[in-house]
Amino acid sequence: MLQDNKAERDEKAIDYTLANSNNLLLIFTRNPELGKGKRRLAATVGDEAALHIYQFLLNHTVKITSHLYAEKLVYYSEEIWQKDIWDNSRYGKKLQQGNDLGVRMANAFKEGFQNEFQKIIIIGSDMFDLSQKDIEQAFKALEKNDFVVGPAEDGGYYLLGMNNYMPELFKNKVWGTDTVLKDTLTDLKDKKTAILETRNDIDYYEDIKDIEAFQPFLKHINS
Repeated sequence: MLQDNKAERDEKAIDYTLANSNNLLLIFTRNPELGKGKRRLAATVGDEAALHIYQFLLNHTVKITSHLYAEKLVYYSEEIWQKDIWDNSRYGKKLQQGNDLGVRMANAFKEGFQNEFQKIIIIGSDMFDLSQKDIEQAFKALEKNDFVVGPAEDGGYYLLGMNNYMPELFKNKVWGTDTVLKDTLTDLKDKKTAILETRNDIDYYEDIKDIEAFQPFLKHINS
């Protein structure tokens, strides 16, 4: 209900630009298994600690997305797990399809637009430096822009969103390198694009060694 009395407004009331089933959030995730994933981090902290850190990051991603006013799809790397931290009542579940990251992301966006979603954003599941508000701001940015990009400190991006499918964004990229962001922005040079704040994703020990939340996972190498 709309109210004129500001004192009666709840600050947590739904933002009606976000409470829209035409918004879709794609969450790309790797099945958390010992000895798989976070290999660069594991090289320093070990396989067991790397798995626990990744599980911690997955839980953070659930926390910042579960109450987001958008449809949400979790795309698994290996197989769909029906009973895990991703609540089936809040998240749809699919399997990534394609030989490389670009093809897999392209297929997810393409399917989303074929299903008549109007604003689609993709994120990974290892961003501790990301909040629900950040994702909401990205959806809002698509009200006035055709694309939105969240630059990562390592030269990639942690978030990509669009109003229309643009296959060029997923081609001719060397995924996992520091050229991805630059090449993506080159593709978008003539497009109306919002650029978010630069954030740090978690790939190496150096990314977490000074962050208090990760200290419980690092006791074995800091003692």
